[in-house]
Amino acid sequence: MNANPILLQKKYTRVIALFAEKCGLSLDAALDFFYHSQEYKLLREGIADLHCMSDDYLAEDLKEEYEK
Repeated sequence: MNANPILLQKKYTRVIALFAEKCGLSLDAALDFFYHSQEYKLLREGIADLHCMSDDYLAEDLKEEYEK
């Protein structure tokens, strides 16, 4: 299933902001990491309807990827 591109961009924004807050990163650093992450690739490709997960879930998942 493909998400509406505008709604997906808004979701990215919320997830990046939460991720930055959880990790104590600047928004620029969080943005850079997000767009180079495996999670972004999965979201972009619509794998397993990941975009349907909550913002907090995605931010936590991104945090785990960051900590590895």
